Amino acid sequence: MLWIKALHIIFVTSWFAGLFYLPRLFVNHAMVIDTATQERLSLMEHKLYRFMLPLAVLALVFGLWLWLGYGISGGWMHAKLLLVAGLIGYHVYCGKLMRDFKSGKNTHSHVWYRWFNEAPVLILFAVVILVVVKPF
Repeated sequence: MLWIKALHIIFVTSWFAGLFYLPRLFVNHAMVIDTATQERLSLMEHKLYRFMLPLAVLALVFGLWLWLGYGISGGWMHAKLLLVAGLIGYHVYCGKLMRDFKSGKNTHSHVWYRWFNEAPVLILFAVVILVVVKPF
């Protein structure tokens, strides 16, 4: 089970790297007006998002494996699972935002994306505290 836990942590960390970087690309994309830069950023967003998907799936697979091995016990785990569900929703919403940029339908400012970029940081903060401290 220690190998499964290690792989879970590796894939979660890798997935979070993408979740931190993709909205930063959105910030830059919302600020540029020239077509060449917009197309380059769209390509970068697409490649990153496509790479993030298997990382997310593997993080979830190894997390489920741990869940089956150890079971769900404690309110902290339920809270963590709720945050993970929110993170999956965030990931999916990033895909929608990426498609909006590609089709020229972005309606948000770079300031909005700067705030949007903070959500995974807050979720990571909460999940680490829940897993390590197990407050309830």
